[in-house]
Amino acid sequence: MVDTSALLDAYDAQMRTPPGAAPAGITHEYDGPVRRVVGGPVGRIRAPRDPGVTGPELDRLIARQRDYFQARGEGVEWKVRAHDRPADLPERLVAAGFVPERPSTVLIGLAAEVAADPVLPEGVVLRQVTAEADLRRIGDHQARVWDIDGSWIADDLIARVVTAPDEITILVAEAGDQVVCTAWALYHPGTEFVALLGGTTAAEWRGRGLYRALLAARAREAVARGFRLLHVDASPDSAPILRRCGFHEITTSTHYHWTPPAGQ
Repeated sequence: MVDTSALLDAYDAQMRTPPGAAPAGITHEYDGPVRRVVGGPVGRIRAPRDPGVTGPELDRLIARQRDYFQARGEGVEWKVRAHDRPADLPERLVAAGFVPERPSTVLIGLAAEVAADPVLPEGVVLRQVTAEADLRRIGDHQARVWDIDGSWIADDLIARVVTAPDEITILVAEAGDQVVCTAWALYHPGTEFVALLGGTTAAEWRGRGLYRALLAARAREAVARGFRLLHVDASPDSAPILRRCGFHEITTSTHYHWTPPAGQ
């Protein structure tokens, strides 16, 4: 039996503000217990499970983050887990103008149990990529699948490769010249964790094992590098696959977004 409470404790201790090189153009600033991530498409706030402030003092901490990014003309997101304290943090974020997204499921897997040789559909080739042209293709793929502007994804991957190439693995599955699935892994030095991100399969290729194949490949690389645990903030689409692969749910996470007023 896996001790999920121990996994949660490890997650809280190591993955709230994980170490590692910030991508080029990104800076980290601290305001008391929280860390601001500045320089991306939106600001990000990362915090411990309990920031140690409540009531009006917590309201002021929230307002300072909102106002900081408003002065920059940018939006900001605050990531909250279901077990965070104080219990009224979500309500106080909403009162400050933040809007919650749909929750994600936080799952942890044991890398050695997930690692395997990837099994790919016939005609599909898996490559590890770092070239800018390939990373732009990944951004375009994400844009097509999710109907978003994927340029910031490509920019982020390029910056990570430039800044700390040893802390990221980027995979692309291709059928001929078509990108059919993408995924990447971030290695957090000094922790047990690898964060698995970007797992996205083209609609017409779903149900053929591509997500699972890229999961197995990333887990295998994690084991080779000496990492024990895999972390995913999973969508409703990917969470069932991860559970079938042996991942364990430890909590949920919700991004609360604040957007500058129109015309600012």
